[in-house]
Amino acid sequence: MLNWRLPDGVEDLLPPDAAALEALRRRVLDVFRAWGFEYIEPPLIEYLDALLVGSGSDLDLQTLKVVDQRSGRLLGVRADITSQAARIDAHALGARGVQRLCYAGTVVHAMPSEVLDSRIPFKAGAEIFGASDLSADAEVIALLVEVLAAAGITQPVLVLGHVGIYQQLVQPLGLAPAAERALFAAVQSKSQTDIAAIVSDRPGAAQWVLLPTLMGRRDVLSRARDCLQGAPAGVFAALQSLERLADMVQARVPDLDLRFDLAELAGYGYHTGPVFTAYQDERGNARARGSAIARGGRFDGAGAALGQPGDRSATGFDVSLKLMLDGAAQALPAIWAPLSPVSAASAGASRDGSAEALHDAERSARIRALRAAGEIVVAALAADEAPPSRCDRILLWSGG
Repeated sequence: MLNWRLPDGVEDLLPPDAAALEALRRRVLDVFRAWGFEYIEPPLIEYLDALLVGSGSDLDLQTLKVVDQRSGRLLGVRADITSQAARIDAHALGARGVQRLCYAGTVVHAMPSEVLDSRIPFKAGAEIFGASDLSADAEVIALLVEVLAAAGITQPVLVLGHVGIYQQLVQPLGLAPAAERALFAAVQSKSQTDIAAIVSDRPGAAQWVLLPTLMGRRDVLSRARDCLQGAPAGVFAALQSLERLADMVQARVPDLDLRFDLAELAGYGYHTGPVFTAYQDERGNARARGSAIARGGRFDGAGAALGQPGDRSATGFDVSLKLMLDGAAQALPAIWAPLSPVSAASAGASRDGSAEALHDAERSARIRALRAAGEIVVAALAADEAPPSRCDRILLWSGG
């Protein structure tokens, strides 16, 4: 029996990577704190209906479900923390004024997003509730860039999109729910063949086929206006919002490599406006290269879905901390503290207890002083114990 094996996509994080992840988490939380975001720690499990309210089917499929033995209701193991932050804003904090919340913790995915992805990613994120202006979106993007810099990613590629473009284009088609889900999947995968098959007999079919090609640098916005002529007015309002947001972001982060993808539909179906995805450039570590290391965007109306009156505005992002570990973590050097000479010499034999106690007290005091000064000290437990390989110094004894 292989009882020691873990499920597919589930892994241990071993030394020194586990310590590197914790150090990264602390740096990221320090950035959030410096920007005025308050830390929350939602539970790992909640009633399923609370976890999924206002979200799309993607989140439902990613959520592990169990029956609560106390209430008989379905519980969900969180696959996303944004929805929990929205619940906290709406109910625990009363949806009052502008709230800046942040978090860091493990989520669990029923299926990996991609073949080699972990099913237990570690997410850190920040959300702003109650701010409807694009300046809030620009703020969280600038915050994301600083978070990535704290992880050593100083030249990320940020891709901007706007789900309003898709939403405005899909309304006139009058598709059945199953066909609309298929179209959403085809646009996400940028399959022009599948898109053409779904919309071939609908108005604006040529625009739909072109949509996945509308990606690149800023000039793609002008090209989009030409390609999407005749589209609903809301499409051009979304393009104008993207242009304004890009101006705000570039003012805050002038050197950011900013690109556009008008077929970008990042998220779990709850986004309502601008969305963005961050990638590590080709010079980054192999683990993250080519993968999305952060996603975010606007998700107005989350409060209404949770029973709060009004249309609560919200925007934010989350970032995958495990993905940003560079795989080159090194164990921190340590000092080896062998047993004191008296303790070592008298181990297993009759001894002068008072002399041994005196030496042990001296050893303990010196170890405490070194640790208080920030050193890592590994204390031997037996005379014949070998020091770990990371110990590059030894605590010497007077006269020994």
